[in-house]
Amino acid sequence: MPLFRPLAVVFALLASVGVSAQEPDKQAKLQHFLDSLHYQTGSVAIGAAHATLNLSPEFRFLDAHDAQRVLSDLWGNPPDSEVLGMLVPASSSVADKNGWAVVITYSSDGHIADSDASTLDYDKMLKEMQQRTRDANSEREKQGYPAMQLVGWAEPPHYDAASNKLYWAKELDFTGSHGHVLNYDIRVLGRGGYLSLNAVAGMDQLATIKAEMPKVLTMTDFDSGQRYTDFNASTDKIAAYGIGALVAGAIAAKAGLFAKLFVLLLAFKKAVLVGIVAVAAAVRKFFTRAR
Repeated sequence: MPLFRPLAVVFALLASVGVSAQEPDKQAKLQHFLDSLHYQTGSVAIGAAHATLNLSPEFRFLDAHDAQRVLSDLWGNPPDSEVLGMLVPASSSVADKNGWAVVITYSSDGHIADSDASTLDYDKMLKEMQQRTRDANSEREKQGYPAMQLVGWAEPPHYDAASNKLYWAKELDFTGSHGHVLNYDIRVLGRGGYLSLNAVAGMDQLATIKAEMPKVLTMTDFDSGQRYTDFNASTDKIAAYGIGALVAGAIAAKAGLFAKLFVLLLAFKKAVLVGIVAVAAAVRKFFTRAR
């Protein structure tokens, strides 16, 4: 699953290596960057996903171009052409130290059967995910990456069969990071794939994220003809995985999402990707089991 660096942690890391976000020239460049962003409100079409966002006054939308600029130029993530947009709370800025946003992507892997949703043991799944993460840390550290711990569910997985929407949240701990990271995920299932909406923030923002993300759920839906109930078994492609794989992150590599993995800024121009080994292990485990 996509994991983006929350801006509060970026500020802390920059400060730890002696980079001040308050230097006058940097402030001027930052303001110029912020002024160049074009926010949209109201009803927003996401053509590439055949979906529509009906925004409440509490949220604004940045299109793919501006969202990618924020992620790469401002937040230090690698360039990612698969990002379709970003939801930003109207009450904050993408440059606020405690700011957060919801990054939107789309997977067209096919229609995802939800028949396994009611039988999944999420506690068992969590223990397996935690063990895979621990097992991968020695190799990750050997390659110069920081160790990562999956602390637990910040919000246990929940699937709403009526709206075909899935959400959950993970609490993550990265060695060298100032505070734990909250990774809140929403998947909106459609006829031929799913919308992925990911909010990342510090654990101290959990109450805020929990209160705001249900609003995001209600604002997001596929267009008529592309909804989950429009699936045609005789013509439409079926995904090779189900609800469990979405939660466990087993499809990250298959969907080409390595570029959206969590980035840790260790120095001025040094950035490293973490979690690749753990995700690869999950891919092998789930698809071997499927075979």
